[in-house]
Amino acid sequence: MLAVIPARGGSKGVPGKNLARVGGVPLVVRAVRAALAAERITAVAVSTDDPAIEAAATAAGALAVRRPAELSGDTASSESALAHAVDVLYASHRDDLEVVVLVQCTSPFLTAADLDAAVAAVQEGADTAFTAAAFHGFVWRGAADAHGVNHDSRGRQRRQDREPEWLETGAAYAMRADGFAERGRRFFGRTVAVPTDPERVLEIDEPSDLERARALAPLLDGGHRPRPGEVDAVVLDFDGTQTDDRAWLGADGTERVAVHRGDGMGVAAMRRAGLPVLILSTEVNPVVSARAAKLGVECRQGIPAKGEELALWLSEKRLAPGRVLYLGNDVNDLPCFAQVGWPVAVASAQAPVRAAARAVTSVPGGHGAVREIASWILEEDQL
Repeated sequence: MLAVIPARGGSKGVPGKNLARVGGVPLVVRAVRAALAAERITAVAVSTDDPAIEAAATAAGALAVRRPAELSGDTASSESALAHAVDVLYASHRDDLEVVVLVQCTSPFLTAADLDAAVAAVQEGADTAFTAAAFHGFVWRGAADAHGVNHDSRGRQRRQDREPEWLETGAAYAMRADGFAERGRRFFGRTVAVPTDPERVLEIDEPSDLERARALAPLLDGGHRPRPGEVDAVVLDFDGTQTDDRAWLGADGTERVAVHRGDGMGVAAMRRAGLPVLILSTEVNPVVSARAAKLGVECRQGIPAKGEELALWLSEKRLAPGRVLYLGNDVNDLPCFAQVGWPVAVASAQAPVRAAARAVTSVPGGHGAVREIASWILEEDQL
């Protein structure tokens, strides 16, 4: 059972769409994770023409199929990418392939259960299956002279008395491998609509769709947080993350800030557990140096390009970026968010930062947010 995720680099509606982050995770990686988590899918491949997408896909655990130029333009169909991937991966042993699944990474809230249900439908006798949401809406055609399409406007039934119709979600399509090889299209023979949760139906075609997905992610992703053992290092912004973003300025120009004692306990617990901790700050401030010295952690400040400095630190420490947590609050943290597996925003973070985060703390910066992340990533006896 092979799942193929078409993800080319070009996109006119949303530039760089397939690497855009929702819930802190690139769209292509979200699709890979859903497919890998599906019990009935045995192989997952990403078809792409873009080296950055290929790198993200393989890091997430997928096979990569480099798509030729003639299948990478705006007019190339998803079916052509699917057929090419099957040729590359199963050219000499097509008989081993039972079901092929087309997975669209532009549907960020697709679940492993949805994919398993689609594959099961084919294994149980359907020729093709697709994810669908029950639809009870009244459809009209012709705005200037409107007439009902799926209802008689002269005597409409009540919603509860009507048989539901099914809205194709665009998220996933499963099909018999031999039937697809013969016909080259996703629909043929007996087709089954596989019900999915209507609340999770969203296709990203325009920038507004992406913003809506980012707003919904904290609700639909179930508040994903790292578990103990999933984080190897922690990087902390300072202003607005370890403080409440206020400063008391003396007449001599000196600054004072308020920090949370619980944060100090959280850092101490992470250090005892052997986790490297770095404070990364844009400004040069004795307050930052003093706090780092008190906590006994490394500090790098006066960094205009925090993303570049983080990349250097990760390389020096030989850390896997996907196992690093970064806690931030403002837009200058976004280049760091894009590099790590666990971008986390404090509750008081700016809206674009919360939208790009994979998790958000329950408390604002300066009110114990660092202590909270320590409670996520450490066992109870380590705290």
